[in-house]
Amino acid sequence: MPLVTFNENGIYCEHGGFYVDPWRPAARALITHGHADHSRYGNEHYLCTDLAAPVIRHRLGKVHLETIRYGERRLINGVTVSFHPAGHIIGSAQIRLEYGGEIWVVGGDHKLADDGIATPFEPVRCHHFISESTFGLPVYKWKPQAETFTEINDWWRRNADQGICSVIAGYALGKAQRILQGVDHHIGPVFTHGAVENVNAVIREQGIDLKPSERVTGREAKEVYRKALVISTPGGTGSPWAKKFMPMSIGLCSGWMSLRGPRRRRSVDRGFVMSDHADWDELLETIRLTEASHIYVTHGYTHIFSRYLREQGYDAHALDTQFEGELSEIGEGTVNEAAEEDSS
Repeated sequence: MPLVTFNENGIYCEHGGFYVDPWRPAARALITHGHADHSRYGNEHYLCTDLAAPVIRHRLGKVHLETIRYGERRLINGVTVSFHPAGHIIGSAQIRLEYGGEIWVVGGDHKLADDGIATPFEPVRCHHFISESTFGLPVYKWKPQAETFTEINDWWRRNADQGICSVIAGYALGKAQRILQGVDHHIGPVFTHGAVENVNAVIREQGIDLKPSERVTGREAKEVYRKALVISTPGGTGSPWAKKFMPMSIGLCSGWMSLRGPRRRRSVDRGFVMSDHADWDELLETIRLTEASHIYVTHGYTHIFSRYLREQGYDAHALDTQFEGELSEIGEGTVNEAAEEDSS
């Protein structure tokens, strides 16, 4: 039997007696990072990096959670386990498993580009690699982060000059902190949705230096929003909460913003291409760096990406999982839209 198998509960290591990012309650769960589709409530015992633990505790409450540092090795029922930087969000990890000379790496969600806030990605050599494919089509190629922030700052500055509030949306954990760190705070004040500021507070408490932000309370004078940037969750922009910012311009940061359809469907004024996931080139480079010959592809364009890998000589397989990547930001239909756009 291989070291890792896949069943209705998720990615399972029978020798070690644990799951990695299970989507049903398990006795022992190794967690790659704090996003809700990877760290779910109900497991009896959690193991994650020390950097990911505060947010996971914030999200899940009182759970039995143990931490491990990047690069630290731990023996679990004879299986050597270690966590390595994935570059996705703060504390995110690839998980390396070794037993009887066989090495697997669960890549989790990852990206190669250094965003200045997450611990940068480190390649881990292995025989078997489990890769995401959230953006596993050639149409997805990200600009350098500095260019994207120039676009965001120019948009914000133009709005501020006209007395229009700039509301920009991204995940409360990960993308919101990238936005906060990357924008030019000289343009105006930065306010945050409550869900974003709750995460910011947890991150600051663990000693990570975030730039200033102020929670929207609704008690502020409307005039303060005229030159402000408000960092919202994707759902917040279409809720009654956002009406207090009128007149406003809405922007959305997502890898999906490289496509026409999602921009129209989300009814945003500006789409900024920013993702905490690897683009097409980074996915291929990650696999090359692992030197793995056996690849297992999760969430996203699993069948397209695994077929391409097989054409390149890899033993590649598509897996049916409950990981979401960034799909929840833009609704259903995007995967098919992108495939159609990529072939046009």
